[in-house]
Amino acid sequence: MARTVAVVDYGMGNLRSVSQAVLHVAAGTGLEVVITANPDEVFAAERVVLPGQGAMLECMRELRDSGLQAAVLHAAANKPLMGVCVGMQMLLDHSEEQDTPGLGLIPGVVKRFRLEGQTQPDGSRYKVPQMGWNRVKQRLAHPVWAGVPDDSYFYFVHSFYAATSDARHSAGETEYGARFTSAIARDNIFATQFHPEKSAAHGLALYRNFLLWNP
Repeated sequence: MARTVAVVDYGMGNLRSVSQAVLHVAAGTGLEVVITANPDEVFAAERVVLPGQGAMLECMRELRDSGLQAAVLHAAANKPLMGVCVGMQMLLDHSEEQDTPGLGLIPGVVKRFRLEGQTQPDGSRYKVPQMGWNRVKQRLAHPVWAGVPDDSYFYFVHSFYAATSDARHSAGETEYGARFTSAIARDNIFATQFHPEKSAAHGLALYRNFLLWNP
C-alpha cells in the first residue's frame, strides 16, 4: 500500500494552495499526497494535514457533518497531524467566535483580537483581521522548525488567536498588539496560525519538515 499524506477536505480549507505546497515538497519523499473527503483515506494515511479557513463554527460543523471528525481525532492520537489557520484553532478547547467548542486536543481557548484604539509603533492603527507578514519567535526546539531561522516572517490572515493553557504547547509566538501563540506543538501534533503555503521558502520548509518528521 502506498504511503500517503492526506489533506483533509471537509469543505472549509484553502485546499488548492495547501495541497499544491504539500505536493511540491513531497517530491522525493516516497509519500503520495491525497486530497480527500473520504474518512477511510484519512484513517489509512501515514500523516494528515488539517487546513481551515472561515468561521470556526462552520468549520467544526462541516468537519462533524462530513463524517471526517473521527478520522481526524484518530490521526491526532496515532500519527503526525499538522493544523493550519482555523485548522489549528479547532484543536483547542473552545473559541470565542460564535461560542464554539473545539476538538479539545490542546488545552486552551481561541480569543478575538481586541485592539480598538491601539496604535502600532509607526503610529498607524492596528487592523483586524491581521493580514500580512509578521515574525514568529520560536519558543521551543522542534523538528518542524529545522532549518527555519528564528524570527522568520510568515503570512497571517486572522481575527482570532490561540491562547494555550500550558506554555509548553506554545511552539511559536508573534506580536500583534500583544504576544500570542502562533504555532502549537504537542507529541505528534504541530499546527500554525499563519499560512505556510503563502509564506514562501520558509513555509515550504515547514511542510517538508512535517513530511519527514517521525515523532
